[in-house]
Amino acid sequence: MTRLALFDLDHTLLLGDSDVLWCDFLMDQGVLARADFAQRNADIEARYKTGAVDAAEFANFYVSTLAGRSPAQWESVRQQFVREVIVPRIPQAAKDLVASHQRAGDLVVLTTATNRFLTELTAVHLGFAHVIATEPELVDGVFSGATTGVLNMRGGKVVRLHAWLQARGEQLPQFDSTGYSDSINDLPLLEAVDHAVVVHADARLAAIAAERGWRSLDLTKGDTRG
Repeated sequence: MTRLALFDLDHTLLLGDSDVLWCDFLMDQGVLARADFAQRNADIEARYKTGAVDAAEFANFYVSTLAGRSPAQWESVRQQFVREVIVPRIPQAAKDLVASHQRAGDLVVLTTATNRFLTELTAVHLGFAHVIATEPELVDGVFSGATTGVLNMRGGKVVRLHAWLQARGEQLPQFDSTGYSDSINDLPLLEAVDHAVVVHADARLAAIAAERGWRSLDLTKGDTRG
């Protein structure tokens, strides 16, 4: 049976949250007004960590930062952000873990609630060929500030995974599947796979993992086996 490895990104392979870091970066660059965004950014991050934030509110708040520009107009900013902010926060053990699945011939997928435009370059850096992400809407080639389609968050990750596999002519039961995540928000995904692995787990997910005997990893310590 072919193996499938599904990786969350933020606080799992990346030591931080892409969306939160993006907002901070844009505020530092003077692109976003700190007075308008700093408190909202912190509030939404806090509610996300506890699983209390509304998924649409979360996704649309962060995608709204792209509004009014085309992907080409954002490209140099995105590249600087990934180079200066994201790459230094990816531990070598994270890259090694992804690579170990690839060497084994597994189907390896990055699945993230963060929008695709922000995560594409991170995925390349980590060596992912396949990405399932929240999709930002483009209208006449410009980001509208809204999302489109099913949000890749909470139960939406399972919906999007099934749709992605179906488009490939495959189904989840065909695979021996493993999911990696830090967050209680990803409990639906971890319950859908054959093997759940928690990485830098938040308190609620850590408690569930302990009850169910799930593996636990700390990539900051080079731990890739549990």
